[in-house]
Amino acid sequence: MDNADVVLDVNYDLPVRSDQPVHNGKVRSVYWLTAKDSERLIKVHSYPVPLNSPLAVMIISDRISAFDCVWRGEGGLRGIPGKGAALNAISNHWFRLFRERGLANSHILDIPHPLVWIVQKAEPLMIEAIGRRYITGSMWRSYARGERHFCGIQLSDYLKKDQLLPELLITPSTKGILKGIPNVPEVDDVNISRDDIVSYYKKFKFRRREDIPQYERLLKEGFSLIEKELKKLDQLFVDTKFEFGYVTNVSGHEELIYMDEVGTPDSSRIWDGPSYRNGNILEKSKEVFRQLLLNYFPEPEILLDKSRMNERLALAKKTVLPKNIMFTVSDTYLRVAQEITGKPLQISQHPRAEIIEILENKYGLIHR
Repeated sequence: MDNADVVLDVNYDLPVRSDQPVHNGKVRSVYWLTAKDSERLIKVHSYPVPLNSPLAVMIISDRISAFDCVWRGEGGLRGIPGKGAALNAISNHWFRLFRERGLANSHILDIPHPLVWIVQKAEPLMIEAIGRRYITGSMWRSYARGERHFCGIQLSDYLKKDQLLPELLITPSTKGILKGIPNVPEVDDVNISRDDIVSYYKKFKFRRREDIPQYERLLKEGFSLIEKELKKLDQLFVDTKFEFGYVTNVSGHEELIYMDEVGTPDSSRIWDGPSYRNGNILEKSKEVFRQLLLNYFPEPEILLDKSRMNERLALAKKTVLPKNIMFTVSDTYLRVAQEITGKPLQISQHPRAEIIEILENKYGLIHR
């Protein structure tokens, strides 16, 4: 996989037919289909949604971001080989189990290619729904500074770094900039409490206040399912981010679903069980990349201090990381995907060309 062509770094300029601007996220780009194409695909492929449902093509890239910056490597590697396919494969696995075990559906209707989903448009909750089973990362750094209140939860004294918590903690934060909520700054990714959500549920895009326990139940049950499955592999599910949204189902009723991605090395921390029992932390997630970056730069504080964001962006722009860092991270993603799904991952050799061919010949979605 030394060929940089295997990396799909730019995923927002494909000739997918759409009448709306492409939504380009950190990792995924979303192409909203026309009403005509959406209805055609629903009919032809018998998707279990109302005929007037808006659909989208969601294409994942192999770009990697950390500390709010996108990074590149030697040899023209503008991403991590196999990363996008690994994230999609892992999410597909968990979404399928959630559906089969009766938890909730997801927004995914079809998987034309390892890097592509066809999805039903969902109305997202404006919440990054985070579940934590161990005290580590940002929570530990705050705790070590003396903080004991997190998202309305009181933590006890005498906790130790990387310790198993007595119970799963739900520590939500804002998704996007929300205005008009007392004591919640108007910036992205701000910790909030359950009381904030209950008092201002409409700001967070809940249809009804009664849906809040449902979102909490889906988070807890989804976390528990992944935790139990990873335990079979002797791996620890440390923390994760869930996202939820509303869709209209084929019966015409609105339902809360899982969306975005779930249980992946990007959205979660996973630790190796045997190493943890021996007193060591062996990361099996994007935390591997974060640690490699912190060790690579002589002044890692730039990456940790949010007040130095301009310096950080300039550093990322001028840095070309060694190829061994990029492939170390690739190996982590590919191994985790194979362990979780139980299947070897198929890596596209020319992903861009493959995606265009499939979307044109099998779905009729490419304009020339």
